[in-house]
Amino acid sequence: MSKSKNSEQKELFTFDKREPIRGYPELRWAGKRPFTGTSYYPAQLKETYGTETDGWMNKIYWGDNLQVMSHLLKEFRGKVDLIYIDPPFDSKADYKKTISLRGKKAESDTSTFEEKQYGDIWTNDEYLQFMYERLILCRELLSDTGSIYVHMDEKRSHYVKAIMDEVFGERNFCREIIWDIQVLSGYKTIAPNWVRGHDVILFYSNGSNKIFNKQKQPHRQEYLDRFNKTDKDGRKYFDGRGTIVYLDEAIEKGKAVGDVWSDIMSFQQLATSSEKLGYPTQKPEALLERIIKASSNPGDIVFDCFMGSGTTQAVAMKLGRRFLGADINMGAIQTTTKRLINRAKELKNQISDETYYTGFEVYNVNDYEFFRNELEAKRLIIEALGMQALPDNHLWDAELDGRMVAILGINRIATASEFEKIVANMDLAALSRKQGLNPTKPVEKVTFVCMGHDPNLKPMFLEKMESLGLNIDLEIVDLLRDKKDLRFKRESDARVQIVSRQNKRFVEIQSFYPMNLLQKLSIEHQDIEDWRELVDSVLIDWNYDEVTFSPTTLDIPDKKDLVSGKYEVPEGVGRIHVKITDLLSESWEGTIEAS
Repeated sequence: MSKSKNSEQKELFTFDKREPIRGYPELRWAGKRPFTGTSYYPAQLKETYGTETDGWMNKIYWGDNLQVMSHLLKEFRGKVDLIYIDPPFDSKADYKKTISLRGKKAESDTSTFEEKQYGDIWTNDEYLQFMYERLILCRELLSDTGSIYVHMDEKRSHYVKAIMDEVFGERNFCREIIWDIQVLSGYKTIAPNWVRGHDVILFYSNGSNKIFNKQKQPHRQEYLDRFNKTDKDGRKYFDGRGTIVYLDEAIEKGKAVGDVWSDIMSFQQLATSSEKLGYPTQKPEALLERIIKASSNPGDIVFDCFMGSGTTQAVAMKLGRRFLGADINMGAIQTTTKRLINRAKELKNQISDETYYTGFEVYNVNDYEFFRNELEAKRLIIEALGMQALPDNHLWDAELDGRMVAILGINRIATASEFEKIVANMDLAALSRKQGLNPTKPVEKVTFVCMGHDPNLKPMFLEKMESLGLNIDLEIVDLLRDKKDLRFKRESDARVQIVSRQNKRFVEIQSFYPMNLLQKLSIEHQDIEDWRELVDSVLIDWNYDEVTFSPTTLDIPDKKDLVSGKYEVPEGVGRIHVKITDLLSESWEGTIEAS
């Protein structure tokens, strides 16, 4: 493993590029860029739940996982024992989460709708570069005995396998696991093709001494039926080519699990499951249990940087592993947080000699709380800056005072690749003809809106345009720098007060207005009788230090139930901080004084 060359001043990490092995192919794609270093990104602790166990707190990060892993290198380089990721498949689809109003009796009424969580639409080259960079960072985080499992479908698994051969070394390829998901939709059964029924999980180690615990499963019934003889002691057996095999021993030993897994059902095969959270691409806990048990030991560190609904983290907690997690989607952070709170509660009530690491912290990386809902971000930016949206334009997002506007890198640093994509999609021939008519004037006025950027990007872009004979008037609006000047509409609002009743004091939520959700419901023609129908959870920190939110009152009801909305104030409280999270995973937070 390459050594970190970071200095305290520059906070840089560099990686050794592995030389290609003679005789082995290397995948190439247009715009492939070497990834030999990254900067350190700071993280801000925002929330904490539970307490340390043996000096350890699990950690969840909201942010671009490239930046999250760059942050983790400082403390966890070479220390992660197992990585499982279920990255985008480049499926050309939008993934949606099912949203159900609280307190409704039936799923068949109008209380259910869908909300887009993320789009899995890429150009092929973008996707390969995206995976390449993240797999290199995964390699740097893995310990010498660590392993990585990458969950894919058939469309991109062969490309990703070639990249993993390059990044981890072909000798460290362990298995291609076939998960038989057995999905038989009406369309798939009538399509003129073989019915698709499996996912691919690529398993690589980071060296020759990987952790691996052989997993067993029950024998198939047709195998057990072979035990049709009984000895004098009444034990069933069969004679396997001269070797006597006893039924009770066979059952006890079980069958070693192979690389085709047909015994774990996907949620698509199940009509109902207590695990289902309505989160797109959620995987069953049984799948992660097998992987975590096989490739880690109790107390090891497990990491998933495409966290989604938090299945990896929830299973790691149940199996006594420590964990790290990351996701760029705020809905994933909220869903995982709630899931882990409930899992910790289950384990607290469980009698066991096992050590469970139930405490966890939530961090933001690179100031991600500016936009708490990425899907709304572009629309809110356009609205806040008074721009004219261009929904049908494939290149520009909006126009402002004659300037064409492209909104880049929402909730991540704008990179050179995004600028290059703009250039690749510009009609350079038309711009050249227009430039010829007015050689001394800018042929186009362009504004890039981003959330942080390398200061070299502007001269780099202008130099590129100049080399093409184009004079471009470029300005960059950096929202992290300029956000104090912006005023965004449609923020949630709530009325929370301390009331006294029967010699007791209560924090009472008297009203709650999650504006984005209410607009969605108005479009869906929904009527709301009780604000609690809109609420996923209420968390209260009774002694808020104005830095880290550490709630001790956790009102997280089951799917159909409502939050209380009224909470007794305990003795000795100070500043009270309340967090109300709605069904879209957007939150209102407010602080009130106890006195």
